[in-house]
Amino acid sequence: MLPTIFQQGIPVLKKIERAGYEAYFVGGSVRDLFLNRPINDVDIATSANPEELKEIFPKTIDLGIEHGTILVFHGGNEYEITTFRTESAYADFRRPDKVEFVRSLEADLERRDFTMNSMAMDGDGKVFDPFKGRVDIHNKVIRTVGSPELRFSEDALRMMRAVRFVSQLGFEIEQDTLHALKDHAPLLEHIAVERKTMEFEKILAAEWKREALLLLVDTGLYRDLPHLAVVKEGLEEAASLPHLETLNKDQMWLVLLTFVGSTDAQAFLKSWRIPGKMVRERSKELEILSLRRKTGWSKSLLYRAGLEAAINVERVYECLESKTSSGVEVVKQDYRSLAITSRKQLDVTGTDLMIWADQKGGPWIKECLNEIEAAVIDGRVKNEKEAIRRWLKSCNQL
Repeated sequence: MLPTIFQQGIPVLKKIERAGYEAYFVGGSVRDLFLNRPINDVDIATSANPEELKEIFPKTIDLGIEHGTILVFHGGNEYEITTFRTESAYADFRRPDKVEFVRSLEADLERRDFTMNSMAMDGDGKVFDPFKGRVDIHNKVIRTVGSPELRFSEDALRMMRAVRFVSQLGFEIEQDTLHALKDHAPLLEHIAVERKTMEFEKILAAEWKREALLLLVDTGLYRDLPHLAVVKEGLEEAASLPHLETLNKDQMWLVLLTFVGSTDAQAFLKSWRIPGKMVRERSKELEILSLRRKTGWSKSLLYRAGLEAAINVERVYECLESKTSSGVEVVKQDYRSLAITSRKQLDVTGTDLMIWADQKGGPWIKECLNEIEAAVIDGRVKNEKEAIRRWLKSCNQL
């Protein structure tokens, strides 16, 4: 029996078929069905054009209607449905200059990137596989549909997608496809940084990231990725670390920061056009990691890091130092044993200080709270209002 996500979509296919058109599940969902991987959504392709689809379904939204895609609402779910199409030349190495709607399923599948992504399945579970995608899945091979030179010249981002699938699936790239990838690697310069970053982050998050990073170097794709062109050796060193497969995306960014040889972590991260919050988090973790490697964890360093950052730092530290046993649980336990984990938890306020000192507010309050915070974290005073007042008096602060 097909997974629930397909079962829910079958009425959509049947409704299109009853109107006299063809409709199929296509792309990644069909591929992942044969890979026994989780399927989060399904895409549908049809011989009906967008206007015909709007006559079939009362509630739709135009997504990329110029490319034949609309969003259809049916049965409490939403589905991206795209008309069968062929594509003309790609002047910008990313998007077709012109799209032509067709009625042929095979013509539509023929324009797709890799054989494993060029399968279709109807509502009865019958699979159409003109380019032998199931064979390549069985053999764990990534192969383009038709000429790899043509596929990569059409859309240069497909080269990053090939490496990403290596990282996610552990497959190998078929030899002709690999040769074409190496030959066409310079075309990646035409792709927007944001699109390259999306694929790169998926590589960093996946299980076979080591193989993928080495493939970026071997093919030369790294040369057109931000700030990596001058750090080939650093990238290879990062790929050689043990336990790399256990690290998540954020931890992998931290690994890369330790090897890029850049004195400005923020400049490196910003060149990838990633969100400012992430830039600040990874930059902070790099500083924490440096102190962790020099002096080990202290209560104040754990407090400064915060639990999430401390875990990221410890996991990366273990990789860098080739540790065979994990200290993450110890880090979690030590963090939970801190007297406070936020200044908001201090049992005194600026108002308390003004009353105790009989002084007006000013910069002195912030300085005093900083000293109290440090003393509570280090265990020099209990986080109790009266204990803090007595401690301040003993230090001649009041």
